[in-house]
Amino acid sequence: MKTDNKTTKHRGDAAEDAALDHLRDAGLVLLARNYRTPGRGGGEIDLIMRDPRPLPGGTLVFVEVRQRSTGAHGGAGGSITGPKQRRIVFAAQHYLSRLRAVPPCRFDVVLVEEKITWLQAAFDAG
Repeated sequence: MKTDNKTTKHRGDAAEDAALDHLRDAGLVLLARNYRTPGRGGGEIDLIMRDPRPLPGGTLVFVEVRQRSTGAHGGAGGSITGPKQRRIVFAAQHYLSRLRAVPPCRFDVVLVEEKITWLQAAFDAG
């Protein structure tokens, strides 16, 4: 079955927009979108946000946005496999290597299905 990459990209962008709006409404601040490591075989992070809590400084939040049109194969949440998590962690480590000091961090997942579900601290770097 052939997929239409333009349509898939459009749906993915719309899901990221919805997730971003949801996170901003919750008080998070966008730092980067679609952050990619250089070279082949690296990783990508959909959204990098700052959660102002806890004070002072807040928490750096690496967000994976997943959208699926059906619940087959575990739905959107079921698509975040171990290898996918490792690529996200790799990209987060690359992002953090550019900072002078490493703030508290977490990995969140936003599932965009019939409704938006925000899973805070959905997985860890270990």
